Amino acid sequence: MIIDNVKLYNPYGIYNEDKKYAVELDGEKIAAIHESPYDGNDEEVMDGEGQVITPSFNDSHMHLLRYGLLKKELDLTQVTSWKEMKEEVEKHYDSMQEGDWIFGKGFDDSKFEDIDHLLTAEDLSEIQVDAYIYFMHEDGHECVISRKALELLEKEEDFKKEPDEFKEKDEQGKWNGRFKDTAVHYIKHHFWGRSVDDAKLALETGIPHLSQHGITSVHTDDINFIGTYEKLWQAYTELEQEGKLPLDVHLHHYVFNINDLEEYLENNKKRTGDGTNQVKVGAVKIFLDGTQRLFTSAMRNPYPVEPSTHGTLIYTQEQVNEMVRVASENGMQVAMHAIGDRAVEQAVEALEQEQAQTKSMRHRIIHAQTLGPDLIDRMQKIKPYIETQPSFLLGEWDKKENWTPKELVPYCDAFNSLVGAHIPITLSSDLPIGALNPFVSIFTAVNRTDLEGNPEGGWMPQEKITVDQAFHGFTESPAELEYREDEKGRLEVGHQADFVLLAQHPKEVEPGDLDKIEVTETWFRGKRVYKK
Repeated sequence: MIIDNVKLYNPYGIYNEDKKYAVELDGEKIAAIHESPYDGNDEEVMDGEGQVITPSFNDSHMHLLRYGLLKKELDLTQVTSWKEMKEEVEKHYDSMQEGDWIFGKGFDDSKFEDIDHLLTAEDLSEIQVDAYIYFMHEDGHECVISRKALELLEKEEDFKKEPDEFKEKDEQGKWNGRFKDTAVHYIKHHFWGRSVDDAKLALETGIPHLSQHGITSVHTDDINFIGTYEKLWQAYTELEQEGKLPLDVHLHHYVFNINDLEEYLENNKKRTGDGTNQVKVGAVKIFLDGTQRLFTSAMRNPYPVEPSTHGTLIYTQEQVNEMVRVASENGMQVAMHAIGDRAVEQAVEALEQEQAQTKSMRHRIIHAQTLGPDLIDRMQKIKPYIETQPSFLLGEWDKKENWTPKELVPYCDAFNSLVGAHIPITLSSDLPIGALNPFVSIFTAVNRTDLEGNPEGGWMPQEKITVDQAFHGFTESPAELEYREDEKGRLEVGHQADFVLLAQHPKEVEPGDLDKIEVTETWFRGKRVYKK
Protein backbone atom coordinates (compact mmCIF):
# COMPACT_ATOMS: atom_id res chain seq x y z
CA MET A 1 0.00 0.00 0.00
CA ILE A 2 1.33 3.43 -0.99
CA ILE A 3 -0.08 6.80 0.11
CA ASP A 4 1.30 9.20 -2.48
CA ASN A 5 1.24 12.99 -2.87
CA VAL A 6 1.46 13.93 0.81
CA LYS A 7 3.51 16.29 2.94
CA LEU A 8 5.11 14.92 6.09
CA TYR A 9 5.26 16.55 9.50
CA ASN A 10 7.41 14.95 12.16
CA PRO A 11 8.32 17.21 15.10
CA TYR A 12 12.07 17.79 14.72
CA GLY A 13 11.92 15.48 11.70
CA ILE A 14 14.23 15.23 8.70
CA TYR A 15 11.64 15.72 5.96
CA ASN A 16 11.40 18.87 3.86
CA GLU A 17 8.04 20.36 4.77
CA ASP A 18 7.66 21.85 1.27
CA LYS A 19 8.20 18.59 -0.61
CA LYS A 20 5.75 15.79 -1.39
CA TYR A 21 6.34 12.19 -0.42
CA ALA A 22 4.91 8.70 -0.82
CA VAL A 23 4.56 6.54 2.30
CA GLU A 24 4.80 2.79 1.75
CA LEU A 25 3.07 0.50 4.23
CA ASP A 26 3.77 -3.17 4.83
CA GLY A 27 1.35 -4.71 7.27
CA GLU A 28 1.49 -2.76 10.53
CA LYS A 29 4.74 -0.94 9.73
CA ILE A 30 6.03 1.90 7.60
CA ALA A 31 8.13 0.06 5.00
CA ALA A 32 9.63 3.00 3.11
CA ILE A 33 9.27 6.70 2.41
CA HIS A 34 9.75 7.70 -1.23
CA GLU A 35 9.80 10.99 -3.03
CA SER A 36 6.55 11.81 -4.82
CA PRO A 37 5.31 11.01 -7.39
CA TYR A 38 5.77 7.30 -6.68
CA ASP A 39 6.99 5.52 -9.80
CA GLY A 40 6.58 1.88 -8.76
CA ASN A 41 4.19 -0.39 -10.59
CA ASP A 42 3.23 -3.26 -8.30
CA GLU A 43 1.57 -1.51 -5.38
CA GLU A 44 -1.90 -0.21 -4.61
CA VAL A 45 -1.51 3.58 -4.65
CA MET A 46 -3.78 6.03 -2.84
CA ASP A 47 -3.66 9.72 -3.73
CA GLY A 48 -3.20 11.75 -0.57
CA GLU A 49 -4.30 14.88 -2.43
CA GLY A 50 -1.54 17.03 -1.00
CA GLN A 51 -2.64 16.53 2.60
CA VAL A 52 -0.28 16.37 5.57
CA ILE A 53 0.63 13.10 7.29
CA THR A 54 1.72 13.38 10.89
CA PRO A 55 2.07 10.77 13.65
CA SER A 56 -1.26 10.00 15.31
CA PHE A 57 -1.83 11.02 18.91
CA ASN A 58 -1.01 9.11 22.08
CA ASP A 59 -3.06 10.44 25.02
CA SER A 60 -1.09 9.51 28.12
CA HIS A 61 -3.72 10.38 30.71
CA MET A 62 -7.44 9.66 30.39
CA HIS A 63 -10.35 7.62 31.71
CA LEU A 64 -11.65 5.91 28.57
CA LEU A 65 -14.21 3.67 30.23
CA ARG A 66 -15.65 6.61 32.14
CA TYR A 67 -15.90 8.55 28.87
CA GLY A 68 -17.63 5.64 27.16
CA LEU A 69 -20.08 5.33 30.03
CA LEU A 70 -20.78 9.05 29.80
CA LYS A 71 -21.73 8.54 26.17
CA LYS A 72 -23.69 5.35 26.86
CA GLU A 73 -25.35 6.04 30.21
CA LEU A 74 -27.02 9.00 31.90
CA ASP A 75 -25.14 12.14 30.84
CA LEU A 76 -25.87 15.15 33.06
CA THR A 77 -23.31 17.53 31.57
CA GLN A 78 -25.96 19.65 29.86
CA VAL A 79 -28.51 19.97 32.68
CA THR A 80 -28.88 23.52 33.99
CA SER A 81 -31.23 23.08 36.95
CA TRP A 82 -32.23 20.62 39.66
CA LYS A 83 -35.66 20.32 38.05
CA GLU A 84 -34.10 19.38 34.71
CA MET A 85 -31.74 16.93 36.39
CA LYS A 86 -34.65 15.09 38.03
CA GLU A 87 -36.49 14.98 34.71
CA GLU A 88 -33.46 13.46 32.96
CA VAL A 89 -33.15 10.78 35.66
CA GLU A 90 -36.85 9.92 35.35
CA LYS A 91 -36.60 9.61 31.57
CA HIS A 92 -33.48 7.44 31.69
CA TYR A 93 -34.61 5.12 34.50
CA ASP A 94 -38.19 4.42 33.49
CA SER A 95 -38.24 1.06 35.28
CA MET A 96 -36.31 0.03 38.39
CA GLN A 97 -35.90 -3.18 40.36
CA GLU A 98 -35.00 -3.44 44.02
CA GLY A 99 -31.24 -3.19 44.46
CA ASP A 100 -30.66 -1.32 41.19
CA TRP A 101 -28.49 1.79 41.21
CA ILE A 102 -29.36 5.17 39.71
CA PHE A 103 -26.14 6.51 38.30
CA GLY A 104 -25.44 9.81 36.53
CA LYS A 105 -22.32 11.66 35.52
CA GLY A 106 -21.27 15.19 34.69
CA PHE A 107 -23.55 17.48 36.76
CA ASP A 108 -22.46 20.90 38.06
CA ASP A 109 -24.95 22.00 40.70
CA SER A 110 -23.03 25.21 41.42
CA LYS A 111 -24.75 26.57 38.29
CA PHE A 112 -28.28 25.55 39.29
CA GLU A 113 -30.45 28.60 39.94
CA ASP A 114 -33.56 26.80 41.23
CA ILE A 115 -31.86 25.68 44.48
CA ASP A 116 -29.76 27.79 46.84
CA HIS A 117 -27.34 25.06 47.97
CA LEU A 118 -25.31 22.15 46.63
CA LEU A 119 -27.09 18.81 46.42
CA THR A 120 -27.04 16.44 49.39
CA ALA A 121 -28.54 13.04 50.20
CA GLU A 122 -31.66 14.76 51.47
CA ASP A 123 -32.26 16.32 48.05
CA LEU A 124 -31.85 12.99 46.29
CA SER A 125 -34.82 11.65 48.25
CA GLU A 126 -36.95 13.76 45.90
CA ILE A 127 -35.99 11.34 43.11
CA GLN A 128 -36.72 8.17 45.04
CA VAL A 129 -36.66 7.75 48.82
CA ASP A 130 -35.57 4.12 48.93
CA ALA A 131 -33.01 3.95 46.10
CA TYR A 132 -29.26 3.59 45.69
CA ILE A 133 -28.21 6.78 43.91
CA TYR A 134 -24.77 8.01 42.87
CA PHE A 135 -24.16 11.22 40.92
CA MET A 136 -20.66 12.29 39.90
CA HIS A 137 -19.64 15.92 39.41
CA GLU A 138 -18.33 16.93 35.98
CA ASP A 139 -14.69 17.04 37.11
CA GLY A 140 -14.78 13.61 38.78
CA HIS A 141 -13.57 14.92 42.13
CA GLU A 142 -16.94 15.20 43.86
CA CYS A 143 -20.08 13.09 44.18
CA VAL A 144 -23.40 13.00 45.99
CA ILE A 145 -25.12 9.78 47.05
CA SER A 146 -28.53 8.91 48.49
CA ARG A 147 -29.41 7.97 52.05
CA LYS A 148 -29.76 4.32 51.02
CA ALA A 149 -26.23 4.38 49.61
CA LEU A 150 -25.01 6.09 52.77
CA GLU A 151 -26.27 3.11 54.78
CA LEU A 152 -23.93 0.87 52.78
CA LEU A 153 -21.03 3.24 53.24
CA GLU A 154 -21.46 3.46 57.01
CA LYS A 155 -20.72 -0.28 57.24
CA GLU A 156 -17.34 0.11 55.47
CA GLU A 157 -14.56 0.14 58.06
CA ASP A 158 -11.90 0.93 55.44
CA PHE A 159 -13.80 4.03 54.33
CA LYS A 160 -13.15 5.54 57.74
CA LYS A 161 -9.45 5.72 56.77
CA GLU A 162 -10.21 8.21 53.99
CA PRO A 163 -9.45 11.82 55.04
CA ASP A 164 -12.26 13.49 56.95
CA GLU A 165 -11.77 16.60 54.80
CA PHE A 166 -13.22 14.60 51.90
CA LYS A 167 -16.50 13.82 53.75
CA GLU A 168 -18.99 16.65 54.08
CA LYS A 169 -21.13 16.74 57.23
CA ASP A 170 -24.45 18.28 58.25
CA GLU A 171 -25.12 20.43 61.30
CA GLN A 172 -25.38 17.31 63.47
CA GLY A 173 -21.93 16.15 62.37
CA LYS A 174 -23.23 13.31 60.19
CA TRP A 175 -22.25 12.63 56.59
CA ASN A 176 -24.59 14.56 54.31
CA GLY A 177 -24.00 12.37 51.24
CA ARG A 178 -21.48 14.63 49.52
CA PHE A 179 -17.89 13.43 49.14
CA LYS A 180 -14.64 14.54 47.53
CA ASP A 181 -11.49 13.17 45.90
CA THR A 182 -10.33 9.73 47.13
CA ALA A 183 -13.60 9.22 49.01
CA VAL A 184 -15.30 9.45 45.60
CA HIS A 185 -12.93 6.84 44.19
CA TYR A 186 -13.58 4.51 47.13
CA ILE A 187 -17.33 4.63 46.58
CA LYS A 188 -17.02 3.98 42.84
CA HIS A 189 -14.61 1.12 43.38
CA HIS A 190 -16.51 -0.69 46.14
CA PHE A 191 -20.18 -0.19 45.37
CA TRP A 192 -20.69 0.29 41.70
CA GLY A 193 -19.07 -2.23 39.40
CA ARG A 194 -20.13 -3.21 35.91
CA SER A 195 -20.11 -6.42 33.99
CA VAL A 196 -17.48 -7.07 31.33
CA ASP A 197 -20.19 -6.86 28.67
CA ASP A 198 -21.38 -3.48 29.97
CA ALA A 199 -17.81 -2.19 29.90
CA LYS A 200 -17.29 -3.45 26.35
CA LEU A 201 -20.43 -1.71 25.14
CA ALA A 202 -19.33 1.53 26.78
CA LEU A 203 -15.85 1.30 25.25
CA GLU A 204 -17.31 0.59 21.82
CA THR A 205 -19.45 3.71 22.25
CA GLY A 206 -16.50 5.91 23.18
CA ILE A 207 -13.71 4.67 20.90
CA PRO A 208 -15.05 6.10 17.59
CA HIS A 209 -14.79 9.59 19.09
CA LEU A 210 -11.08 8.98 19.72
CA SER A 211 -10.50 7.74 16.17
CA GLN A 212 -12.25 10.83 14.84
CA HIS A 213 -9.65 12.99 16.59
CA GLY A 214 -6.63 10.98 15.52
CA ILE A 215 -5.97 9.17 18.81
CA THR A 216 -4.58 5.64 18.38
CA SER A 217 -2.89 5.06 21.77
CA VAL A 218 -4.12 5.74 25.29
CA HIS A 219 -2.98 5.30 28.86
CA THR A 220 -6.14 4.98 30.92
CA ASP A 221 -7.21 4.68 34.56
CA ASP A 222 -10.52 2.79 34.54
CA ILE A 223 -10.54 0.33 37.43
CA ASN A 224 -12.95 2.33 39.62
CA PHE A 225 -15.62 2.10 36.92
CA ILE A 226 -15.68 -1.68 36.70
CA GLY A 227 -14.52 -2.94 40.10
CA THR A 228 -11.53 -5.20 39.42
CA TYR A 229 -8.43 -5.12 37.27
CA GLU A 230 -9.22 -8.63 36.06
CA LYS A 231 -12.58 -7.56 34.61
CA LEU A 232 -11.01 -4.47 33.10
CA TRP A 233 -8.31 -6.56 31.43
CA GLN A 234 -10.91 -9.00 30.14
CA ALA A 235 -13.05 -6.24 28.61
CA TYR A 236 -10.19 -4.69 26.66
CA THR A 237 -8.55 -7.94 25.54
CA GLU A 238 -11.88 -9.38 24.36
CA LEU A 239 -12.41 -6.29 22.22
CA GLU A 240 -8.92 -6.80 20.82
CA GLN A 241 -9.66 -10.45 20.01
CA GLU A 242 -12.91 -9.41 18.31
CA GLY A 243 -11.11 -6.84 16.16
CA LYS A 244 -12.97 -3.96 17.84
CA LEU A 245 -10.03 -2.14 19.45
CA PRO A 246 -8.38 0.33 17.04
CA LEU A 247 -6.05 1.47 19.82
CA ASP A 248 -2.96 0.54 21.77
CA VAL A 249 -3.93 0.64 25.44
CA HIS A 250 -1.97 0.82 28.69
CA LEU A 251 -4.21 0.01 31.67
CA HIS A 252 -3.25 1.70 34.94
CA HIS A 253 -3.96 0.08 38.30
CA TYR A 254 -5.22 2.58 40.88
CA VAL A 255 -4.23 1.61 44.43
CA PHE A 256 -5.54 3.03 47.69
CA ASN A 257 -2.68 1.83 49.88
CA ILE A 258 0.28 -0.52 50.12
CA ASN A 259 -2.06 -3.47 50.74
CA ASP A 260 -3.75 -2.94 47.36
CA LEU A 261 -0.36 -2.80 45.68
CA GLU A 262 0.95 -5.92 47.38
CA GLU A 263 -2.27 -7.79 46.54
CA TYR A 264 -1.84 -6.95 42.86
CA LEU A 265 1.82 -7.96 42.87
CA GLU A 266 0.98 -11.27 44.54
CA ASN A 267 -1.97 -12.17 42.32
CA ASN A 268 -0.73 -10.90 38.95
CA LYS A 269 2.48 -11.82 37.21
CA LYS A 270 2.23 -9.11 34.52
CA ARG A 271 4.23 -5.95 35.07
CA THR A 272 4.41 -2.59 33.29
CA GLY A 273 4.67 -3.22 29.55
CA ASP A 274 3.54 -6.85 29.72
CA GLY A 275 0.39 -7.98 27.96
CA THR A 276 -1.03 -8.67 24.53
CA ASN A 277 -0.18 -7.09 21.21
CA GLN A 278 -2.41 -4.07 21.94
CA VAL A 279 -3.33 -4.21 25.65
CA LYS A 280 -0.56 -3.84 28.21
CA VAL A 281 -0.14 -3.20 31.91
CA GLY A 282 0.41 0.48 32.60
CA ALA A 283 1.45 2.16 35.82
CA VAL A 284 0.45 1.98 39.46
CA LYS A 285 -1.77 5.05 39.96
CA ILE A 286 -1.58 6.88 43.30
CA PHE A 287 -3.52 10.01 44.34
CA LEU A 288 -1.44 12.30 46.57
CA ASP A 289 -3.90 15.19 46.91
CA GLY A 290 -7.23 16.55 45.70
CA THR A 291 -8.23 19.40 43.42
CA GLN A 292 -7.85 23.16 43.59
CA ARG A 293 -11.53 23.85 42.91
CA LEU A 294 -12.37 22.20 46.22
CA PHE A 295 -9.27 23.57 48.01
CA THR A 296 -8.08 20.00 48.59
CA SER A 297 -4.91 20.12 46.49
CA ALA A 298 -1.99 20.12 48.91
CA MET A 299 -0.17 23.47 48.82
CA ARG A 300 2.90 24.72 50.63
CA ASN A 301 1.09 27.99 51.35
CA PRO A 302 -2.52 28.75 52.33
CA TYR A 303 -5.05 29.30 49.56
CA PRO A 304 -5.29 33.09 49.01
CA VAL A 305 -9.12 33.02 48.97
CA GLU A 306 -9.36 30.30 51.64
CA PRO A 307 -6.46 31.08 54.01
CA SER A 308 -7.68 28.60 56.62
CA THR A 309 -6.43 25.65 54.56
CA HIS A 310 -3.34 24.39 52.73
CA GLY A 311 -5.29 21.52 51.18
CA THR A 312 -4.88 17.85 52.04
CA LEU A 313 -2.09 15.31 51.69
CA ILE A 314 -3.64 11.86 51.50
CA TYR A 315 -0.56 9.94 52.68
CA THR A 316 2.46 10.51 54.86
CA GLN A 317 5.82 10.79 53.15
CA GLU A 318 6.77 7.38 54.50
CA GLN A 319 3.69 5.78 52.97
CA VAL A 320 4.37 7.30 49.55
CA ASN A 321 8.03 6.33 49.72
CA GLU A 322 7.08 2.74 50.49
CA MET A 323 4.55 2.45 47.65
CA VAL A 324 6.99 3.91 45.13
CA ARG A 325 9.81 1.73 46.38
CA VAL A 326 7.81 -1.52 46.34
CA ALA A 327 6.34 -0.79 42.91
CA SER A 328 9.77 -0.01 41.45
CA GLU A 329 11.44 -3.06 42.94
CA ASN A 330 8.70 -5.18 41.34
CA GLY A 331 8.91 -3.72 37.83
CA MET A 332 5.90 -1.40 38.07
CA GLN A 333 5.97 2.15 36.79
CA VAL A 334 4.30 4.71 39.09
CA ALA A 335 2.00 7.58 38.10
CA MET A 336 1.19 10.00 40.93
CA HIS A 337 -1.63 12.55 40.86
CA ALA A 338 -0.17 15.72 42.40
CA ILE A 339 -1.71 19.13 41.67
CA GLY A 340 -0.49 21.32 44.54
CA ASP A 341 3.18 22.14 45.04
CA ARG A 342 3.24 20.36 48.41
CA ALA A 343 1.98 17.17 46.77
CA VAL A 344 4.51 17.57 43.94
CA GLU A 345 7.22 17.96 46.57
CA GLN A 346 6.06 14.72 48.19
CA ALA A 347 6.16 12.93 44.84
CA VAL A 348 9.63 14.27 44.07
CA GLU A 349 10.97 13.16 47.45
CA ALA A 350 9.65 9.64 46.85
CA LEU A 351 11.16 9.57 43.36
CA GLU A 352 14.53 10.73 44.68
CA GLN A 353 14.94 7.42 46.50
CA GLU A 354 17.66 5.32 44.91
CA GLN A 355 15.32 2.29 44.96
CA ALA A 356 12.77 4.24 42.89
CA GLN A 357 15.02 3.99 39.81
CA THR A 358 13.17 6.99 38.43
CA LYS A 359 15.19 7.54 35.27
CA SER A 360 15.10 3.91 34.15
CA MET A 361 11.49 3.26 35.26
CA ARG A 362 10.27 6.53 33.72
CA HIS A 363 7.92 7.29 36.59
CA ARG A 364 5.31 10.02 36.12
CA ILE A 365 3.80 12.94 37.99
CA ILE A 366 0.30 13.75 36.75
CA HIS A 367 -0.78 17.41 36.56
CA ALA A 368 1.96 19.19 38.60
CA GLN A 369 -0.07 22.36 38.09
CA THR A 370 1.69 24.35 40.81
CA LEU A 371 5.48 24.31 40.96
CA GLY A 372 8.36 26.45 42.17
CA PRO A 373 11.97 26.92 41.08
CA ASP A 374 13.20 24.53 43.77
CA LEU A 375 10.92 21.75 42.53
CA ILE A 376 12.00 22.25 38.93
CA ASP A 377 15.65 22.05 40.03
CA ARG A 378 15.03 18.78 41.87
CA MET A 379 13.04 17.27 38.99
CA GLN A 380 15.79 18.22 36.57
CA LYS A 381 18.07 15.78 38.36
CA ILE A 382 15.75 12.76 38.45
CA LYS A 383 13.80 13.34 35.19
CA PRO A 384 10.25 12.15 36.00
CA TYR A 385 7.75 12.50 33.17
CA ILE A 386 5.21 15.27 33.81
CA GLU A 387 1.78 14.60 32.32
CA THR A 388 0.20 17.97 31.54
CA GLN A 389 -3.38 18.84 30.55
CA PRO A 390 -3.17 22.21 28.77
CA SER A 391 -6.91 22.38 28.04
CA PHE A 392 -7.55 22.88 31.77
CA LEU A 393 -6.24 26.41 31.28
CA LEU A 394 -9.25 27.23 29.11
CA GLY A 395 -11.43 27.53 32.19
CA GLU A 396 -8.85 28.07 34.93
CA TRP A 397 -6.34 30.72 33.84
CA ASP A 398 -8.32 33.50 35.54
CA LYS A 399 -8.67 31.54 38.79
CA LYS A 400 -5.02 30.72 39.46
CA GLU A 401 -4.50 33.68 41.81
CA ASN A 402 -7.35 32.35 43.98
CA TRP A 403 -5.37 29.18 44.57
CA THR A 404 -1.72 30.19 44.43
CA PRO A 405 0.34 32.88 46.18
CA LYS A 406 1.16 35.74 43.81
CA GLU A 407 4.88 34.97 43.71
CA LEU A 408 4.21 31.37 42.60
CA VAL A 409 1.58 32.11 39.95
CA PRO A 410 4.30 32.28 37.23
CA TYR A 411 5.10 28.64 38.06
CA CYS A 412 1.58 27.37 37.35
CA ASP A 413 1.30 25.06 34.33
CA ALA A 414 4.94 25.85 33.65
CA PHE A 415 5.24 23.99 30.35
CA ASN A 416 8.15 25.98 28.91
CA SER A 417 10.11 25.93 32.16
CA LEU A 418 9.84 22.14 32.25
CA VAL A 419 10.88 21.77 28.61
CA GLY A 420 13.74 24.21 29.13
CA ALA A 421 14.98 22.19 32.08
CA HIS A 422 14.91 19.03 29.91
CA ILE A 423 12.20 17.49 32.09
CA PRO A 424 10.11 15.34 29.74
CA ILE A 425 6.45 16.29 29.42
CA THR A 426 3.44 14.76 27.73
CA LEU A 427 0.25 16.50 26.66
CA SER A 428 -2.98 14.71 27.56
CA SER A 429 -6.70 15.25 28.04
CA ASP A 430 -7.73 13.68 31.38
CA LEU A 431 -10.83 12.73 29.38
CA PRO A 432 -13.70 13.26 30.07
CA ILE A 433 -12.60 16.24 32.20
CA GLY A 434 -10.42 17.98 29.61
CA ALA A 435 -10.78 18.42 25.86
CA LEU A 436 -10.76 15.22 23.83
CA ASN A 437 -9.48 16.97 20.69
CA PRO A 438 -5.65 17.05 20.82
CA PHE A 439 -5.64 20.21 18.70
CA VAL A 440 -7.45 22.06 21.49
CA SER A 441 -4.68 21.02 23.91
CA ILE A 442 -2.02 21.99 21.38
CA PHE A 443 -3.74 25.35 20.83
CA THR A 444 -3.77 26.03 24.57
CA ALA A 445 -0.14 24.99 25.13
CA VAL A 446 1.02 27.22 22.25
CA ASN A 447 -1.21 30.26 22.94
CA ARG A 448 -2.11 30.03 26.65
CA THR A 449 -5.47 31.68 25.99
CA ASP A 450 -9.03 30.47 25.91
CA LEU A 451 -10.60 29.75 22.53
CA GLU A 452 -11.79 33.37 22.30
CA GLY A 453 -8.21 34.63 22.65
CA ASN A 454 -8.36 35.74 26.28
CA PRO A 455 -6.25 37.06 27.85
CA GLU A 456 -4.66 38.99 25.02
CA GLY A 457 -1.10 37.80 24.45
CA GLY A 458 -1.62 34.72 26.58
CA TRP A 459 -1.67 34.02 30.32
CA MET A 460 1.89 33.80 31.66
CA PRO A 461 3.15 33.95 28.06
CA GLN A 462 6.69 33.02 29.07
CA GLU A 463 5.36 29.47 29.52
CA LYS A 464 4.14 29.04 25.92
CA ILE A 465 5.69 26.16 24.01
CA THR A 466 6.16 25.67 20.26
CA VAL A 467 4.05 23.59 17.92
CA ASP A 468 6.93 21.12 17.60
CA GLN A 469 7.20 20.79 21.39
CA ALA A 470 3.43 20.33 21.75
CA PHE A 471 3.31 17.61 19.07
CA HIS A 472 6.32 15.89 20.66
CA GLY A 473 4.31 15.73 23.91
CA PHE A 474 1.46 13.94 22.12
CA THR A 475 3.57 11.52 20.08
CA GLU A 476 7.16 10.72 21.01
CA SER A 477 7.07 11.39 24.78
CA PRO A 478 4.17 8.97 25.43
CA ALA A 479 5.96 6.35 23.33
CA GLU A 480 8.96 6.75 25.65
CA LEU A 481 6.68 6.01 28.61
CA GLU A 482 5.88 2.73 26.84
CA TYR A 483 9.58 2.04 26.16
CA ARG A 484 8.63 1.99 22.48
CA GLU A 485 10.25 5.18 21.18
CA ASP A 486 12.22 3.10 18.68
CA GLU A 487 9.07 1.68 17.11
CA LYS A 488 6.21 4.19 17.41
CA GLY A 489 5.51 7.89 17.70
CA ARG A 490 7.38 9.00 14.57
CA LEU A 491 7.09 8.77 10.79
CA GLU A 492 10.07 6.52 10.24
CA VAL A 493 10.81 3.33 8.36
CA GLY A 494 10.18 0.37 10.65
CA HIS A 495 7.90 2.31 12.96
CA GLN A 496 4.31 1.31 13.62
CA ALA A 497 2.07 2.81 10.93
CA ASP A 498 -0.01 5.02 13.23
CA PHE A 499 -0.70 8.37 11.56
CA VAL A 500 -3.32 10.94 10.62
CA LEU A 501 -4.05 12.93 7.50
CA LEU A 502 -4.68 16.65 7.91
CA ALA A 503 -5.93 19.18 5.39
CA GLN A 504 -3.61 21.84 6.88
CA HIS A 505 -0.01 21.80 8.05
CA PRO A 506 0.13 22.60 11.79
CA LYS A 507 3.10 24.93 11.29
CA GLU A 508 1.52 26.78 8.40
CA VAL A 509 -1.68 27.91 10.15
CA GLU A 510 -1.89 30.89 12.47
CA PRO A 511 -1.37 29.87 16.12
CA GLY A 512 -4.88 31.10 16.90
CA ASP A 513 -6.31 28.63 14.38
CA LEU A 514 -4.61 25.47 15.65
CA ASP A 515 -7.81 24.28 17.31
CA LYS A 516 -9.60 24.42 13.96
CA ILE A 517 -7.38 21.82 12.27
CA GLU A 518 -9.40 18.69 11.53
CA VAL A 519 -8.35 15.09 11.10
CA THR A 520 -9.52 13.77 7.73
CA GLU A 521 -8.25 10.20 8.20
CA THR A 522 -6.81 8.12 11.05
CA TRP A 523 -4.63 5.05 10.45
CA PHE A 524 -3.74 2.50 13.12
CA ARG A 525 -1.22 -0.25 12.53
CA GLY A 526 -1.43 0.25 8.77
CA LYS A 527 -5.24 0.22 8.53
CA ARG A 528 -7.57 3.17 8.12
CA VAL A 529 -9.89 3.34 11.14
CA TYR A 530 -11.53 6.71 10.44
CA LYS A 531 -12.35 8.76 7.35
CA LYS A 532 -14.17 12.08 7.52
